[in-house]
Amino acid sequence: MRFREWATKVMLICLLFATLILALFAGKSTKPQSDTASAMSDITSWSEYPKAQLQSAKTQERESQEELLKSRVKKSPPLARYKTTAAFAKYKPRYEVRPVNPTNYGERYAKDIYGAVLRNQPIIVLHETSNSASSAINFFQTPHDNENIQASYHTLIRRDGTVVYLIPPEKRAFGAGNSVFQGSDGLETVKTNPNLPPSVNNFAYHVSLETPPEAWGNNRIQSHSGYTDAQYYSLAWLIAQSQVPDDRITTHQAVDRSGQRVDPLSFDFNKFFYLLHSYRQSIS
Repeated sequence: MRFREWATKVMLICLLFATLILALFAGKSTKPQSDTASAMSDITSWSEYPKAQLQSAKTQERESQEELLKSRVKKSPPLARYKTTAAFAKYKPRYEVRPVNPTNYGERYAKDIYGAVLRNQPIIVLHETSNSASSAINFFQTPHDNENIQASYHTLIRRDGTVVYLIPPEKRAFGAGNSVFQGSDGLETVKTNPNLPPSVNNFAYHVSLETPPEAWGNNRIQSHSGYTDAQYYSLAWLIAQSQVPDDRITTHQAVDRSGQRVDPLSFDFNKFFYLLHSYRQSIS
């Protein structure tokens, strides 16, 4: 009888230890993971920017490149200001997909370096390459560890109107250095890097036109022969896909604080806005 009592006590002690061990393992497996940055839902919907309209992919390689440029943001509908027209649907520019080296672009920030939540509405900044389109693309595809020379656009338009997709719109292109946008809400700029001046990059979509050949490599000229009709058509077609209003379409020269940027030179705003308004119209 005493043996049975002793055995029973031993079994109860073993069960108690087993229960404690199981509880410890269960506690480890259910330990909450560290919080990740979820504030991206607070920032501007990048679906307001132009989309990558890829018309006729035929090869597996191109299809994989298209996947690279598809927006990875939530599929919430953008603020509906505009709708595209029949003229937009008829225009089908050629396109290329040329992914940029990751050192030359980054993520869009939900907060600035001071912890303030960022709610800037999108702008579109127009540039020109100052050299050939191929030269610009080669530079963007080259790794650059030096923050002072990292650069990129979201999209580039060749002289023949070909639309070259470089960076997805939800990513932050390094298109402007020390810069500020002056709009109806006043001066807008964001500091996201403690080592660099504040800029518009966090809320800007950068698109560049290929410079005419006679001006390649000449940064001191004040004007040139301008851009081709095909470039204007493709630029208007691209921006017609966005929900960015006319008064938030600007230039590199206008946002630059250094006083050194003058692009895009010889840009015909009347021609551009005429085409843009033919490709999209306001929703009343």
